[in-house]
Amino acid sequence: MKLKDETLGMGLGILGVAIFAVTLPMTRLATGTHDAPQLSPWFVTLARAALAGCLSIIFLLATRSPLPQRHHWKPLGLAVLGNTLGYPLLLGYALRIVTASHAAVITALLPLVTAAVAAWVLHQRAKLGFWVCAVAGSLLAVAFSVLRAHQGGAGFGFEWADLLLLGAVFAAAIGYIYGAQVTPALGAERVICWVCVMALPVSLPGALWLWPQHAVAASAWGGLLYVGVFSMWAGFFAWYRGLVLGGALRVSQAQLLQPFLSILAAVPLLGEALDGVTLAFAAAVVATVVIGKQFSRPATPAHPAGVATSPLR
Repeated sequence: MKLKDETLGMGLGILGVAIFAVTLPMTRLATGTHDAPQLSPWFVTLARAALAGCLSIIFLLATRSPLPQRHHWKPLGLAVLGNTLGYPLLLGYALRIVTASHAAVITALLPLVTAAVAAWVLHQRAKLGFWVCAVAGSLLAVAFSVLRAHQGGAGFGFEWADLLLLGAVFAAAIGYIYGAQVTPALGAERVICWVCVMALPVSLPGALWLWPQHAVAASAWGGLLYVGVFSMWAGFFAWYRGLVLGGALRVSQAQLLQPFLSILAAVPLLGEALDGVTLAFAAAVVATVVIGKQFSRPATPAHPAGVATSPLR
């Protein structure tokens, strides 16, 4: 891999992360809270995918994009399940219960989980130290969840929202890697467009059926517009290409910036206060990712069957 490509890939990855970081506060604006609900998580999930799907049709027609080949449909389908349905739905329900700052700490595990999925799916290898850091980051996230539950009067235990957030993390990681797997053949823009178009038979009628019948704040519609245009569509233009050019293990670590950006964005958008405990745990989780990055440069892997042209390594 050329240094120039690796640098460009990291830059595109950081751009994608900056776009995705605002997803947490924008999703919370869209769904509201348990006490003051706005749009339902199901509607937000389907409507954002439907919006992105309509934009994707325009893009694919304008660029005269050919249909994906037969062996592309499986990874595209897994990207649909992970990025279009699984992640936003689980995140939407979680953000009705916890703050965006709380969610940012749990989702700080995403770079390590993404790298782990890359090692599994793409047959990449990392040193033992990398996986030690992954376990350390997981334990920190668990400790944070237990502490927050205790402070909320629920005793020392997990909150249901934390399990939803962990599920969202795994769903996103699977979608990222399977989408990146076919990016060399289809191109980053076409991958996310085909993913969104594949979801349209479910997302469009589902969004119309679940269209809210009650009054919804303008800020909630603004949050939905952001996650539909940027989180579900434009951000992937940079992210998928960054994963390919820079290498999935390395570029996935750009997500270490995401919890800080999400917490900072929640201050003006949601009026959340900066919490010293939250920042400390976020910094600690990020530190495990930074250290783990030193062990993330693998030896050249064997290409898995069916992706011999993939430059991910």
